[in-house]
Amino acid sequence: MKIKSVKIWSEDLKLSRPYTISYETIDSVENVFVHIQLEDGTWGIGAGSPAEFVTGENILSCVNALENHSEELLIDKNINSTDEICESINNRLSSTPAARAALDIALFDAHSKFHNISLLDFFGRCHDGLYTSVTMGIKSIKESADEAKEYVSNGFRFLKIKTGSDVDHDIELIHKVRETVGNSISIRVDANQGYSIKDLNKFVNKTKEKNIELIEQPFPRDHDSNMHKIPESVSDICAADESLHDPEDAIRLTNNKKFFGIFNIKLMKCGGLYPARKIAHIANQNNIDLMWGCMDESIVSISAALHIALSSTKTKYLDLDGSFDLARDIVSGGFMLKEGKLIPTMEPGLGVNYIDGMNI
Repeated sequence: MKIKSVKIWSEDLKLSRPYTISYETIDSVENVFVHIQLEDGTWGIGAGSPAEFVTGENILSCVNALENHSEELLIDKNINSTDEICESINNRLSSTPAARAALDIALFDAHSKFHNISLLDFFGRCHDGLYTSVTMGIKSIKESADEAKEYVSNGFRFLKIKTGSDVDHDIELIHKVRETVGNSISIRVDANQGYSIKDLNKFVNKTKEKNIELIEQPFPRDHDSNMHKIPESVSDICAADESLHDPEDAIRLTNNKKFFGIFNIKLMKCGGLYPARKIAHIANQNNIDLMWGCMDESIVSISAALHIALSSTKTKYLDLDGSFDLARDIVSGGFMLKEGKLIPTMEPGLGVNYIDGMNI
């Protein structure tokens, strides 16, 4: 069955709850969308959320790449050749991973729909659902404690706290949040490349009684060698984020001695489901746990990340809260959120549907 048409457009989805990380404040988000249709009317949708501060790609370069190349990459191609099409996409759009992800997700959505199966079952189910963390941006200690209390009251059991601006503040923050939420709630931190070796050692030593579940990207990407200068007991609970973009990075980070005990795979960094499966395979071969993260994204790509996460044997952590604070979206469905647990709807493909009034 051949691909008949492709449509590209962007939407400013905005945020209902702006947040601050170690290097900027984020209050709006533009996503690019791809809609493809097969000869028999089957359709698929993909979405991309470029993160210039991580990959160098912005919404303009993303849209331009798609408008310039999507038709030649997709039109009249057989949907059953999705892997081969994705190889061509990766080669042609090498500098725009969110654009690649949007095409890739649309292809896999249409492909699994064409076979009348959920994307999760298409890949092979390993988990029925998992709990996601919810992210807290950098705020005052009191504001953060209040926010943590709010999330816990809404049923979330895993909190991810942004740190990395000032280690002494971070230590005080963790103590206050732990005091506020009690010991039954899991706490993860994301330093966003903000620590030195001295900072990390101080943070770990001063919070060791507070049961930190994991530490995401403590050092800058170009200081990965620092991971071999800290105790293995610490590196084992550290997750590679900015250090891990694509399968080539995964190979680099497992060469001889592994750098991180956890890989944080994001579809917007690696370019979609096809390369994400390659990273997951490398992680499995090297006994590295998987965390699946996101940018600020539509339900479209969050659903895609959830499906592939639940198909991976090494998946241990979800951080797929990227659609929770959007002021609007163009689709509904994809997954259910129950007391902080993400469960796919199990309809064919991604299980998403356009919201009434959307004119495609």
